Amino acid sequence: MPKNFVPLSALGRHAGQRLWRTAEEYAGISAAEDDKCDSEMAPLNEVSRRRFLELAAASFAIAGVAGCTRQPTERIMPYVNPPENLIPGRPQYYATAVPVAGIAQGVIVESHMGRPTKVEGNPAHPASLGATSVHSQASVLDLYDPDRVQAISHLNELQSWDDFREAMAIALAPIQAKQGSGLHILTGAVTSPTLGAQLQSVQKALPNAKWYQYEPAGSHSAQSAAKIVFGRPLNTIYRFDCADVILALDADFLACGEPSTRYANDFAARRVRGDRLDMNRLYMVESTLTATGGKADHRLPLRYADIESFTRNVAVSLGALPGTAQGASANSAFLRAVTQDLLAHKSASIVIPGIHQSPTVHALTHAINHALGNLGSTVVFTNPLEVASVDQVASIRELAAALNSGAVELLLILGGNPVYDAPADLGFPALLRRAKTSVHVSPISDETSDWCAWQVPESHFLETWGDACAFDGTVSILQPLIDPLYDSRPQIEVLDVILGPPGRRAYDIVRAYWQAHSGATDFEAWWRKSVCDGLVTGSALPEIKPSLNANWTQSLRAPQPAQDLEIVFRPDVYLFDGRFANNTWLQELPQPMTKLTWDNAVYLSPATAKRLGIGAQQLVCLNYRGRSVEGSAWILPGQPDNSVTVHLGWGHTRSGRAGNGAGFNAYQIRTSDAMGAGSGLTLTNLGNKFQLATTQMEQDMEGRTIVISAGVDQYRSDPDFVKKQTETPHQGESLYPQWYYTGHSWGMSIDLTRCVNCNACVVACQAENNIPVVGKEQVLNHRAMHWLRIDAYYEGDLDNPRAHYQPVPCMQCENAPCELVCPVQATNHSVDGLNDMVYNRCIGTRYCSNNCPYKVRRFNFLLFQDWETESIKLQRNPDVSVRSRGVMEKCTYCVQRIREAEIYAQVNDTGLLDGTIQTACQQACPTRAIIFGDINQRGSQVAALKAEKLNYALYGDLNTRPRTTYLAELRNPNPELKEV
Repeated sequence: MPKNFVPLSALGRHAGQRLWRTAEEYAGISAAEDDKCDSEMAPLNEVSRRRFLELAAASFAIAGVAGCTRQPTERIMPYVNPPENLIPGRPQYYATAVPVAGIAQGVIVESHMGRPTKVEGNPAHPASLGATSVHSQASVLDLYDPDRVQAISHLNELQSWDDFREAMAIALAPIQAKQGSGLHILTGAVTSPTLGAQLQSVQKALPNAKWYQYEPAGSHSAQSAAKIVFGRPLNTIYRFDCADVILALDADFLACGEPSTRYANDFAARRVRGDRLDMNRLYMVESTLTATGGKADHRLPLRYADIESFTRNVAVSLGALPGTAQGASANSAFLRAVTQDLLAHKSASIVIPGIHQSPTVHALTHAINHALGNLGSTVVFTNPLEVASVDQVASIRELAAALNSGAVELLLILGGNPVYDAPADLGFPALLRRAKTSVHVSPISDETSDWCAWQVPESHFLETWGDACAFDGTVSILQPLIDPLYDSRPQIEVLDVILGPPGRRAYDIVRAYWQAHSGATDFEAWWRKSVCDGLVTGSALPEIKPSLNANWTQSLRAPQPAQDLEIVFRPDVYLFDGRFANNTWLQELPQPMTKLTWDNAVYLSPATAKRLGIGAQQLVCLNYRGRSVEGSAWILPGQPDNSVTVHLGWGHTRSGRAGNGAGFNAYQIRTSDAMGAGSGLTLTNLGNKFQLATTQMEQDMEGRTIVISAGVDQYRSDPDFVKKQTETPHQGESLYPQWYYTGHSWGMSIDLTRCVNCNACVVACQAENNIPVVGKEQVLNHRAMHWLRIDAYYEGDLDNPRAHYQPVPCMQCENAPCELVCPVQATNHSVDGLNDMVYNRCIGTRYCSNNCPYKVRRFNFLLFQDWETESIKLQRNPDVSVRSRGVMEKCTYCVQRIREAEIYAQVNDTGLLDGTIQTACQQACPTRAIIFGDINQRGSQVAALKAEKLNYALYGDLNTRPRTTYLAELRNPNPELKEV
């Protein structure tokens, strides 16, 4: 029986514990009972070993193009004539932006002697404010991916750039004679001003050419809804820092979507604790449990089809839609409480729909926000970000029809992977063969590359010049930090083959566009400032105030009754639409609510699983509209009954060694008329088990108080509730000698009220500290290497639990149990309070790990680091030693950053101001939940937080005296609603 398999007979049986993590723990199955594998003794069979080596990319050549790899230039130090501004050992920082699906997040990239190694947020950029998303943090690994395409090829034969240009000239000659008839271009959503201008120039020069846009995980309903309500496409921006009450309708806005980093920051800004207690209130209605739903003050699980009915009832109750409330929710306490709360906070509330929800839900939310007076205050509009706003589903259908008719002579696919992610009913693989000439520009040789004649390697954004817009329209100039590692080209250079003049590089193309459109009198000064700052000052799109159409309600779809078992398609939180499938950091990053790694799953509610006779991790076949796919079932607390959720982006057959074979491809059953969800699904239990790797049940809680949470009313009436829950009769007594610090005394405070479980801190820690991935088999053996984890706990019933999040790094204990048992003193206490690790001393006894009650130490069992692949070597942080087999490792408060700052302060005779040193996790956190600093420094932020009444130590009764402590979580429930 696999780990975490839940017998149907056990469901609904409560173990009596207040907090629990999975359905099986709720049923009374502990981690110890369920764990059939000792991580200390787990064997590595030959199949597992081969898979691990594939993931590590150790000593594997790229078939057919290995000779095209350009090795990095090696120099002996010191230089006789060093490059300008280069100081060995001193990193340099450059501003640029990370584009995902066309939307940019401003970042600062750290470079060591020409090697980008780490991404941080740009404090001046509105999309990041100094923080980052998981995709921005992981983007540097994509640069050094050994599976990247390294050379241009035609029918699998290597070609040069000149060969490609010559072939395009031959293919374009008859097309140009017909004013572009036969030329078809497919892109994603285009927000790049330069690329957009190029595409418009192509259409102007060749008016019969066709341009299509398609983003498989995009908001296909948003523009349709805006046209219904306002008669025009719009870009919607939400100001969560101005909202007292928020109603999210299937919107995971704290963890998913391009603006999530900024939205999480603004949301957390209104979760103020202490004397200035001023908290917003979040209601969530959703079709599957998400990180945002777990953070909500009140959550209502509803089927996807029922969310539309609920939204109608809200609109009717608020006077935004004529009629009377209908259905089961018409008289519900939840609906009544939500509408009353929204009415009490007019102009200070937000109703936000999920990107995958129907056009009707999007249209109704616009009308609700209008009725509440939110437009112009908490909800603002700008013109669309895209250069050309189109119905993307209709656009990809139009391309499929053109291919089917044989009208496509030259098809240019700039990015994307339509063979993998286009709607299944369009039959894209066979259609691509109908194009006379097809070109795919992509960083990875993926499923679409197999069906195209030409493949052109696409440059990484850190290798080329470009530009892109943020969620509010702010433009960033993308500057390269490294020469292209391979013979790759950006999209603007490929498209320039059509426009000419030939031979222009990306720098010339981007600069020429802005020279014509910047409006600057001194362009050179404008250009240097824009590149240096990482954004074009004043480029954010201006707000507009559209008016509602008088007859907008006539365009609404009639209410659709919920029928049968429904299936809900959602983009994966980390892999997104599948473009990050070969990123091993994201593959191994535990999912927010289930902590699954290396697989997606078929999410079922406990009641639905019991009714269908399906146990957890049983292989099931999903049959939908004549198509089928197989996946492993996962019983998810809080999942609505008769609703099945699957995540997109998995199940690649050709997308690099990490992505191939990981999970199942839900795109195979997703059709163009049901992009978000559809009814009529049938599930068949295949009788086999498919084991899923999760980190959720690696340790047992042993009934201890871990997360402390309370409502704001309880905090007001009893500010000492934390102390009452944590104090012990002999607290403070110890046989250990007392530590006294005359200098710095480093510590950390983590605010559980602010943590939204986005996991950006986990990836940031991995990138900063050269932490390896281990693969699915080793995660199953409890050998994941993350130095920082975010534990998710549940409280209440299986049907609708409340979630709690807790980041857990090394606690840096004063009375550290690990230090006493190390026979070689590899772990020691430093003079400034750190629990140091001396890697060269460690002999791998693992006594320290056994003695650590927090289980935050990680052991290199099998030489998890890749010492062979040259590109992987380039990514590593030279300030952090790379550990080898047989070494214990853990969080060190980013000691390399502490020592660097101390040395700089000593050399320059300056003090260390509070906030000068930031750990990697702190710097990445969008909500500022993690604060690090000197406890001894009077007035420091960390010292102030530790003095608050909400402060408590995890496992404080063990008297380990951890230097990492927590602020108890506060929520703001509506008194009119019964708490979970």
